[in-house]
Amino acid sequence: MISVEHLTMEFSSRPVLEDISFLINRKDKIALVGKNGAGKTTLLRLVAGEQLPTSGVISREKDITIGYLPQVMTLTDDTTVIEETRKAFSEITALSQALEDVNRRLAERNDYYSPEYHRLLEQQEQYQLSTANFQLNKIEGDIERTLLGLGFLRTDFTRPCSEFSGGWRMRIELAKILLRKPDLLLLDEPTNHLDIESIQWLEQFLQTSPSALLLVSHDRAFIDNVTNRTIEISLGRIYDYNVNYSRFVQLRQERHEQQVRAYLNQQKMIQETEDFIERFRYKATKAVQVQSRIKQLEKLERLEVDLEDTSRLHLKFPPAPRSGDFPVIAEDVMKAFGEHTVFHDVNFTIRRGEKVAFVGRNGEGKTTMVRCIMQQLDYYGTLRIGHNVKIGYFAQNQAALLDEELTVFETIDRVAVGDIRLKIRDILGAFMFGGEASDKKVKVLSGGERSRLAMIRLLLEPVNLLILDEPTNHLDMQSKDILKEALQAFDGTLIVVSHDRYFLDGLVQKVYEFGGGRVTEHLGGIYDFLRRKNIASLRELERKQTDNSPIPRFSDSSIPQPTSAKQDFEEQKRRQRELRKLTKQVADTEAGIALLEQQQQELEQQLALPENQTRNDLFQQYEHNKHLLEQKLYEWELLSEQLENFKPDNEQQLDNPETDRL
Repeated sequence: MISVEHLTMEFSSRPVLEDISFLINRKDKIALVGKNGAGKTTLLRLVAGEQLPTSGVISREKDITIGYLPQVMTLTDDTTVIEETRKAFSEITALSQALEDVNRRLAERNDYYSPEYHRLLEQQEQYQLSTANFQLNKIEGDIERTLLGLGFLRTDFTRPCSEFSGGWRMRIELAKILLRKPDLLLLDEPTNHLDIESIQWLEQFLQTSPSALLLVSHDRAFIDNVTNRTIEISLGRIYDYNVNYSRFVQLRQERHEQQVRAYLNQQKMIQETEDFIERFRYKATKAVQVQSRIKQLEKLERLEVDLEDTSRLHLKFPPAPRSGDFPVIAEDVMKAFGEHTVFHDVNFTIRRGEKVAFVGRNGEGKTTMVRCIMQQLDYYGTLRIGHNVKIGYFAQNQAALLDEELTVFETIDRVAVGDIRLKIRDILGAFMFGGEASDKKVKVLSGGERSRLAMIRLLLEPVNLLILDEPTNHLDMQSKDILKEALQAFDGTLIVVSHDRYFLDGLVQKVYEFGGGRVTEHLGGIYDFLRRKNIASLRELERKQTDNSPIPRFSDSSIPQPTSAKQDFEEQKRRQRELRKLTKQVADTEAGIALLEQQQQELEQQLALPENQTRNDLFQQYEHNKHLLEQKLYEWELLSEQLENFKPDNEQQLDNPETDRL
């Protein structure tokens, strides 16, 4: 579908991408990974045709369609949400109207052999081919489902886009791209502005979409669930793996170790050759050998390897001073902005040492509650902070509090104490401030870089209550792993606001759900919460299905509406297809679970052997498989629940031979 051949891209004579080649095939779901600044966004822009390479060729199949969602884009404010989303179909709607016009003109003519009549027939065929892949009567339903899936309420549909934040307007642009159903989707950090429920909806959409996908994301659970191929950019080159991200991490570690060995061996050979040249440079009897060694070095292709490997870096918080037994107690807390009540009657108690997550749709009050705890906002009710509680708070505007005249290194050096001061440069490297970047002044850093620096600074201060509001938005996956490991070992109390399931998994033991003006406590980890939440959502869906009240819909007089009989027939066929698809997904998931369970049994047998007791690779593989098995079981529960609630309405239809003949 797309062929990239010998592509090179330079900025200020510095190669970002160097002589790379790869293919994007139909149905490929590719994760594009690499450190910040490696060239991921640049490669997306090149494939999208928004930039031209310094050299090389990008070949695209004729008439291929591409949908590109960049991290930053120009957004329109002069329309409502529904009007702006309908623009996704502006071209197809225009073609439909043109087809209607041609049909009308053909019906009015009887000069069947005239050149004009044949020209109209050719136009009719062209318009029919162009609209063949779109079912015009389903457009409005598709728009509604997509907007609702991305977190909008029906009441939002008629609101002006100008009333929404930049993150919500990016959701509108994402909806438009998904609705166009392009041959290739290029998505650059699509989950940055989505909550957990919207991310899950997007996952399911991309999993079932026929479009090929090239995705940049730091959300590990998301790319693991969506992609089946991983392309890494490192030192201007690419490494292509036909596996998902979790498997790629293992293979990359093996490749990195091989590269390091080859690099060190070459460096040793170079040093020995240079020593020989230096020792015998002025000896006539060795002149031939010296010249031979010099030419050998000149022809040698020098190996490069990213030696900044922080995979084994462990970051520890300073010991937390002991606080009271209950760092935070909320009693009948209510917060409103004008006539809008964000939440009310909120009661919860967070014990010392607990690690909890605040989750929910955007705008439901998570950050507002955090700011109330920090006494930055007025509220009704009682919020008690316990005895000797010392709070460390990371907010989205935390970066604004940094001293702009200090360098990155000085900023951290002033708060680091004890042995950690010996590892400052390692820590900075782990959070993408390696090398010369540590000597930059804060005032020249981007917003994302400042946020990362504020996070490092917070990690080194002795506190016993950490409150983190979306701490992972500007971290790559390696940095997130280091942060998560440090937080797991933190002996104080933690409140974290995040939509990153992988980050929260294994970190929090309690979840507070914000929604509908209420705050609901859920015991257990994030996947326990998601299981219960999905069941609750399905039951709510069942209650809605038994409600005979009509669902409000948007209509467009320009789009022809089918008869009710045709609607019933199309709905029946759609439900049959969906049931078959769900049944196959359940069977495939069960097969995957069986395979993983077999692998776990084999690993357990190997780990039971005395000679394998110290083999970290086997233990890591066992833990990785355990995590995959948990995800598969969770996926099976969701699919089985959907199938169970779907079957009663459809089994009779599927077993009816009259229906099959239709």
